[in-house]
Amino acid sequence: MLILASYKRNLWIIPSLLAVMTVSLPAQQKAPPSPAKQITEFFGYVHGNILDMAKDFPAEKYDFRLKPEMRSFGEVIVHLTSGVVYAAKKGRGENANWDEIDAKNYKTKAQIVALLQKSITDANATLKSMPEESFTKNLQPWLNVTGHSSEHYGLLVAYYRANGIVPPTSRPQTKK
Repeated sequence: MLILASYKRNLWIIPSLLAVMTVSLPAQQKAPPSPAKQITEFFGYVHGNILDMAKDFPAEKYDFRLKPEMRSFGEVIVHLTSGVVYAAKKGRGENANWDEIDAKNYKTKAQIVALLQKSITDANATLKSMPEESFTKNLQPWLNVTGHSSEHYGLLVAYYRANGIVPPTSRPQTKK
C-alpha cells in the first residue's frame, strides 16, 4: 500500500514531463530546408566541384581520352555545360531544347572554363530569381541536369585517376 501511495503522489510528474516534452520537442526540431534551397544547394555543390576540376586539370591534358571513341576531358566539360545552359533557359521559362554545344568552338582550357563558369553563373542567377512556389510544382529541369552532371563528375574523376592526379575533392583539406 505504501508503494501505491507513493505512485499516486508522484503521478503529477507524468503530465508535467509530457508538457515539457511537447513544448521543447518542436523547439529542438529544425524545419527541413525548402525544395528551392535543397535544389539550389545541390546544383551549386555538384557544379562547383566540376568547375574546380575544370580549373584544376592541366591544360595540356584537356584533349586526353580514356578510350579513342570517348570524349576528351574538355569535350566532357562542354557537353555537361549544354545541360546547365538548358536548365537556366527552362528555369527562366524559355521554350528551350537541350541542345549540344559544339566542343569544336572551344579549343582551349581557358575558353572551356569560361563557358562553364558563365553557364553556372547564369543558372545560379536563374535559381535565385525563381519564386519559392515554383519548386513545389516542378523540380525539373534542375534534377535532370544535376543528375546528368553528377554522372559526368564521376567520369571526370576517372580522367583524373587515369592521369595519376588526385581530384580536388579527394585531396586532404587544409584547415582554415
